[in-house]
Amino acid sequence: MSETVRFDDKVVIVTGAGGGLGRAHALQFARHGARVVVNDLGGSAHGEGASASAADRVVAEIREQGGQAVASHDSVTDGDKIVQNALDAFGRIDVVVNNAGILRDKSFAKMEDADWDLVYRVHVEGAYKVTRAAWPHLREQNYGRVIFTSSTSGIYGNFGQSNYGMAKLGLYGLTRTLAIEGRKNNILVNAIAPTGGTRMTEGLIPASVFELLKPELVSPLVVYLGSEQCQDTSGLYEVGGGWIGKVRWERSLGAGFDPRAGFTPDDVAAQWQTISDFEDAVHPGDNVEALKEMMANLQKFPG
Repeated sequence: MSETVRFDDKVVIVTGAGGGLGRAHALQFARHGARVVVNDLGGSAHGEGASASAADRVVAEIREQGGQAVASHDSVTDGDKIVQNALDAFGRIDVVVNNAGILRDKSFAKMEDADWDLVYRVHVEGAYKVTRAAWPHLREQNYGRVIFTSSTSGIYGNFGQSNYGMAKLGLYGLTRTLAIEGRKNNILVNAIAPTGGTRMTEGLIPASVFELLKPELVSPLVVYLGSEQCQDTSGLYEVGGGWIGKVRWERSLGAGFDPRAGFTPDDVAAQWQTISDFEDAVHPGDNVEALKEMMANLQKFPG
């Protein structure tokens, strides 16, 4: 049976592709016909140092398998250089996979500015810089796919990861807005929250489970989201260990108060159970839907 998900003549940038999830993504895109820009600064999981060898090894792997790839050794904060590398090597860009990341885990009480700032720069600013540099090219050709890498630490929180959780959920906020802005130019933008056995999670996950969380079990979703076949945008998907699920916001119906007469903290306390009750919860898809309950409350108390 022939493959329907193909990337012949398409160019894909994968950041942080020297190992772990990024390497798995790059290899799978190449197997499906993509020309791949393998970006990796070659630093440690904590964001220290640099080495060209990580990206070069993955490029060699792809070429040995008959694929086309070039290495990019720039930091994601120099996103324009990464995009220019793609243009110089292949003349276009179609897909951006923002995967590069680091960890600087500390409890909030012990967090230092350097730990906060570096995690922000790599995850948020780096993803912004790469995507911003690619955006005009995607708009001009009226086609593009962008994938951001969020995390369950951002969705649900995780002790010792206030910096990481902030960055990862921030990327989903970016995903939602770019999905709105990109749709008219056929640029679809989605986010994943992966769980994979990589150097960033080694020691955090029991060894028996770690072995089953192969990075290669995340990549099929990423490759699908990067394909022409995917027509969904603004989604957030948890993925790992051979399982994929979509996440969405949920909100209670809430409680309404008279906006003209005003209300007190005691009134809030009296209605707290109703405010927190998720029976018949709604799932707003955009800002207009999000305002529905509030606008209905205003109409209940006409002037």
